[in-house]
Amino acid sequence: MPIETIAILGVGLIGGSFGLALRQAGFTGRLIGVSSERTIRDALARGAVDVGAPIHEALPKADLIYLAQPISKIIELLPQVRRLAPEHALVTDVGSTKVEIVDRAAELFGEGPFFVGGHPMAGKEGRGVAIADATLFRGAAYALTPLHDELPNGEVVNSFLQYLEKLGAEVHVLTAAEHDRVVSWTSHMPQLASTALAALVMDAFRDNEGLTLAGSGLRDMTRLAESPFEIWSDILDTNRDNLQQVLSAYIARLESMRQSLDSTGLAKQFEEANALRQKLPKRDI
Repeated sequence: MPIETIAILGVGLIGGSFGLALRQAGFTGRLIGVSSERTIRDALARGAVDVGAPIHEALPKADLIYLAQPISKIIELLPQVRRLAPEHALVTDVGSTKVEIVDRAAELFGEGPFFVGGHPMAGKEGRGVAIADATLFRGAAYALTPLHDELPNGEVVNSFLQYLEKLGAEVHVLTAAEHDRVVSWTSHMPQLASTALAALVMDAFRDNEGLTLAGSGLRDMTRLAESPFEIWSDILDTNRDNLQQVLSAYIARLESMRQSLDSTGLAKQFEEANALRQKLPKRDI
C-alpha cells in the first residue's frame, strides 16, 4: 500500500520541515498535523500540513506516523500510538537518541504496524514551525534504527525510504546502541563543548567590555550554544553513559593540550584536528 496519508505528531522545526519537504518532493497525499492549536495554525499558514486533528482521529487514517516530539514524549505516546495505528502503517520517530525509544517500541510493535527508529541529522539552533525549511534534509545523514538487525519488509517501509531519497537525505541503517555511541561524539559532545565555552567566556566578561574584541572564531565556536536547554534535557538524560565517557576523554585531551603548550606535542594535535576537518562531509544544510 503506498503512502497516501501521513500524520505528523509535533509540527515544529523537524515535523514542519518534513511536511514542507514532502510537498516539494511531489507528495500529493494528505498531511495531518497533531500539535497545539497555535502550532497547527502556524503550520497551516506555512503549508506544512493540510489539516490539524487530535491524535485519536489522525492516527487510524495514517499510512505513515511521524513522531517529531521530544524523546520523553515519544516514549510516553508509544503505547497509544500502537493502539491507534493501522496494522499496515509505519511508525517512525526523529528522537536524537535511540536506545530507550527502540527498547520501548520493541515491547509494543511486531509485524504490524511496523516501527523503525529514525534520527535526521539536521536542524537549526532555534525551534518551531516558523523556521521550518523544505531543504532541511537535503544532503543530511538520516539514521534509521530498526527493532532488529534489518529494516522490516513492507511496501510502506519501501515507500518511506523512497521519499527520504527524494528529500535528499543520506540514509544510514545501524543499531540503536551504535547510533547513540556515535552521536555522543559527533553531535552531543560538540553541543556541550560549545555551551561550556560560551558560559566560560560569559563568566570572564560579565561587563561585555572584552567581547568587543571577539572575532568570528568565538562566534563560530559558540553557534550551538544558542540551542535551548529544553531541547537538550531529554537527550542528555537518555545518553548519559556514553556522554560520561566522551566528556572524560575530552577533558583528558584538554589537559594534554594544557601540558603541551610549551612543547612540540601540540603541533601533532593541530595536524590531527586538521585531518578530521578534511574528512568531514561537506554539507550545506
